[in-house]
Amino acid sequence: METVRALPRWRSLRWKIALLVTVACCAVAVTVGLLVHRSTLERSMNDGAAKAVSQLSGAVEDYERDGVPPDGLVVAPGEMPDELLRRLQDRRGRAAGSATWYDGDSPGDHPSMWAARTLHGAPVAVSADMTSDLLTRRALDRHMWKYSLAALAVVVPLSALAAELPIRRLRRVARTARRIDGGDLAARTAAGGRGGDEITEISATVDSMADSLRERLLTEQRFTADVAHELRTPLMGLVTASGLLPEDETTDLVRDRVGVLRTLVEELLEISRLDAGAERAELRPVPLAEMVAESVARTGLDTRFTATDARSAQTDPRRLDRIVANLVVNAHRHGRTPVEVEVAGTTVTVRDHGPGYSAELLADGPQRFRTGASERGRGHGLGLTIALGQARVIGASLEFANAPGGGALATLRLPAAG
Repeated sequence: METVRALPRWRSLRWKIALLVTVACCAVAVTVGLLVHRSTLERSMNDGAAKAVSQLSGAVEDYERDGVPPDGLVVAPGEMPDELLRRLQDRRGRAAGSATWYDGDSPGDHPSMWAARTLHGAPVAVSADMTSDLLTRRALDRHMWKYSLAALAVVVPLSALAAELPIRRLRRVARTARRIDGGDLAARTAAGGRGGDEITEISATVDSMADSLRERLLTEQRFTADVAHELRTPLMGLVTASGLLPEDETTDLVRDRVGVLRTLVEELLEISRLDAGAERAELRPVPLAEMVAESVARTGLDTRFTATDARSAQTDPRRLDRIVANLVVNAHRHGRTPVEVEVAGTTVTVRDHGPGYSAELLADGPQRFRTGASERGRGHGLGLTIALGQARVIGASLEFANAPGGGALATLRLPAAG
């Protein structure tokens, strides 16, 4: 079925190969045809000239013996072609003493081969009919074209089918590359060691690239997790120590910065668990409107909440609360009010009225420690990354877009209960 679907793709490599084979076959057919036609024509002219000269010799002998021109012997110069007379004039005085000329312009497709010589100072000539030779050559030309077209009708489809194997291998490499680009670093071409050609080399290179990318990503994830774990112990000491400081403006500033650092470390630990696949959802039916309203209220931020035809969703309440809270906080931090949260069916949308998401985020998705455009404000870029990771854990889809009227729009779609 994949091969059939690929047939209409006229710009595909399959049709380029078929076109190349067609051009090559046509070039070979035309070259061979011209060579055969020219060789056959030259042989025909030589045979015709020899035949005409032989007839002329016999006719001259009869003429000298009987004194009467035999049938076929032309003795009147006015009945001879002018070109034949010119050629005979050019040859006068030479040992050959004769000239030949092919008259292919005779009416009715009846060409003739003329042979002439001088006899007692006057030209004599005969003409040999070349009609059968002309018909033979035309038949040969027709046969060459007919069989060349028949060969093309067979060779071109066979070349397109023969190109299927390498093209199929290239498609497999392309699919694997797309999967790797989509984040599936476990994808491999499974080319093995067969072939030993350029496609096998490309496949091995793609697999090696995936191995390298996966190793680097795992190294990065391990580093993030190790740093977060190492920072957690001294951070707890800082939190405890900040709680013992006397109440003043400096203490409030220290506690605020320690709180930011604590949030960052907790988010890094959460991301490391998501990267390691250690998170497991505890799914159960949840009244979506009530759950989202509580999550919005717990943020303590001024947010408009509406619900339309809300239904129950099969989800993990704790992780859903984390997703909604992160989206609302991100909208307030990087966008502009009013921030609106709407529940419709089992879909939750969070919209602000700021500058919207950057083109980079819309194309590649949220990236840790990358907030996108500068007008979205400063931050660590972890909130949306965590929200997307938690959405995958609970089996929901989270999409980011810019609203038609302006502002960032996050859409969370959850599976319905039951």
